[in-house]
Amino acid sequence: MHILPVTHPLPASPKGEVRLRAFGWIVPRMLNHTSPSMGQAGRGWGRSLIALALALLAVPAAAQSLPHHSDPTAREIPPSLSPVPAIRFLTTADFPPFNFRDTGGELIGFNVDLAKRICAEVNVACTIQAWPWEQAASALADNQGDALIAGLAMSEEAGAQFDFSSTYLALPGRFVARAADIVSFDANALAGRSVAVRSGSTHETFLTRYLPEATIQRFDSEIDALVALREGNAEVFFGDAMRSSFWLNENLNCCGFAGEPYFRPQLFGEGLAVAVPAGNDAVRHAIDWALIKLQDNGALDELYLRWFPVGFY
Repeated sequence: MHILPVTHPLPASPKGEVRLRAFGWIVPRMLNHTSPSMGQAGRGWGRSLIALALALLAVPAAAQSLPHHSDPTAREIPPSLSPVPAIRFLTTADFPPFNFRDTGGELIGFNVDLAKRICAEVNVACTIQAWPWEQAASALADNQGDALIAGLAMSEEAGAQFDFSSTYLALPGRFVARAADIVSFDANALAGRSVAVRSGSTHETFLTRYLPEATIQRFDSEIDALVALREGNAEVFFGDAMRSSFWLNENLNCCGFAGEPYFRPQLFGEGLAVAVPAGNDAVRHAIDWALIKLQDNGALDELYLRWFPVGFY
């Protein structure tokens, strides 16, 4: 069976649409909520990501652009900002490298920088306030802010309370191979080859559905699966591209991405979007318009390259 990467733009959600798919665990603070099977190995990501995110700020970035997540041909009329004198962003401080505190206590990260750029693009005042993760969604629902930029999953429960902006960062699945095998890698020629994957993950579902002829090796965690690849106990790894990029940053001499990214919203989730209270169309339209402008003027690429030096697209 031939499997082809899906690289078309991801459509923005219609107003009021109830999202049915969550994007799954992607960072340390979501591990226990969405992937209890990760256990101690999963929490290991959390202990190292803050230090890694800080270190990445000093690492030169590879030249790689973001794909267009929203329709690149869409050019909405600039929003009327009269009902939007300011945007009060809510976030958390435990979501590296998206939003976290540096060694001096300053709130930094990809989401923090993106919120500031959105406000600058629509030329409105901007505040960013950090809340504990357990309280962030409730704070948005209680009108403590206008928008939540903290990786809230677009689940059925969240869709009943909030509308979401267009996706600003998709989370594809990708293969990782040892350096010597990257050039010759062919996703359609994996019959009989060992592919490491986290047991019970949507990436395992992808493999069993599209590559049943491969020899699937299941591991308790993605770290264990990646280590098996590095040590020669598996020929290829398949998993979340973003998390793999963090591991690759410390294992560049060993391995690298092979083949193309696979965007499968039904399996891997629809990615990251900004949540706003249901019906707050003025703020949502302003954010969507700003995201299109930031994609066009290269600001999204700039932020992506700064915070993800080992690009995962």
